[in-house]
Amino acid sequence: MIKTVKDVDLKGKRVIMRVDFNVPMKDGVIQDDTRITAAIPTIKYILDQGVKTLTLMSHLGDPSKDAKSAKEKAEKGGKSFDEAAYIKGKHRIAPVAAYLEKKLGKPVIFAGEDSDYGKKAFIDSQPAGSVIMLENTRFHKEETAKEAADRDKLAKELATYGDIFVNDAFGTAHRDHASTASIAKFVPVSVAGFLMEKEVNYLEPIVTSPKKPLVAIIGGAKVSSKIAVLESLLKNASALVIGGGMAFTFLKAQGHKVGKSLVEDDQIDTAKKIIEAAKKAGAEIVLPVDHVGAEAFDANAKPVTVDGIDLPDNLMGLDVGPKTVAKYKEVLAKAKTIVWNGPVGVFEFDAFAKGTEEVAKLVAEATGKGAITVVGGGDSVAAVNKFGLADKMSHVSTGGGASLELLEGKKLPGIEVTRG
Repeated sequence: MIKTVKDVDLKGKRVIMRVDFNVPMKDGVIQDDTRITAAIPTIKYILDQGVKTLTLMSHLGDPSKDAKSAKEKAEKGGKSFDEAAYIKGKHRIAPVAAYLEKKLGKPVIFAGEDSDYGKKAFIDSQPAGSVIMLENTRFHKEETAKEAADRDKLAKELATYGDIFVNDAFGTAHRDHASTASIAKFVPVSVAGFLMEKEVNYLEPIVTSPKKPLVAIIGGAKVSSKIAVLESLLKNASALVIGGGMAFTFLKAQGHKVGKSLVEDDQIDTAKKIIEAAKKAGAEIVLPVDHVGAEAFDANAKPVTVDGIDLPDNLMGLDVGPKTVAKYKEVLAKAKTIVWNGPVGVFEFDAFAKGTEEVAKLVAEATGKGAITVVGGGDSVAAVNKFGLADKMSHVSTGGGASLELLEGKKLPGIEVTRG
């Protein structure tokens, strides 16, 4: 069991809370506020308990990685590059603090890196009930340091800002960073927020004790990134629906022709092993039986329906065909639990989005009939949002890598620190 904010007395306490405000930005403007909105219920609950201060911390992008890439590009073009100015221009979290202020209808004090901002004395000097937002945690190299001792240096400082640590950043729960896990060593009490609680309550039972039959829809480009989750889900699944680019590695492993489709030749033996393991487990592997293909990977490519499993040499599969969708309908109709991670086609291209849209509709339909439906992974979440069906699912996860690792059966550092 994880402990949550409801399990502790917050009145008069200084709370330091890890949120996941790593939102897409363009020219300082937030493009998608899903992650900010998801944290609001926990923030409001904490404030309603009469806390002394609530200090929020989050990362925003990967400053050092982005700066390295931008520097190389500038140097290639013979231009000078100011790394510090670039990072502060693109990765400062001040616009997020300003946006949160509007969402909360309450002042949010941005504690930047200047003077005493972000230090214990500054935080402790704020009026009761204040909300403070720290600067991007990844401005500190210790945040992501490989050595625990280096992470602990930053964690010890962050720990002086609060009496209670609340982790509500599920999107970074799989990261063993200073602000997500190490801080818990130095704060008396560590608990989860409501978002973290909801994610754990929906995702963990899929691995441990799902309502059966469980059907898993696993898509995306590569088998290599989904091996562990396929193996984990086989323990409880009655069927694995495999779509997207990774399906062609499985089809090739079965001896089918895949044309110019994406295939990981080094994973064909892995695909064979998973097919064999599914047979032993009594689980059905559901692969495409027809396709929508094209001669090139292009949004403007002319779609060609292939009425059969094998693809001609001149085509690549970019979506599933109508017979495959009919098979999906048959399999999903029996499910009491459905987990979906990864699209079944290139849904970003409208001409090749139908298969993924139909899957989204089928999962939404199953929800309406009482099935527990969980959507995880960035692309699947983007798909249900694109088709306007996110609110028709039992749960749409906010964490791509974190949800995948949880479904693999791994223990996530950011969750483990909240265990009772």
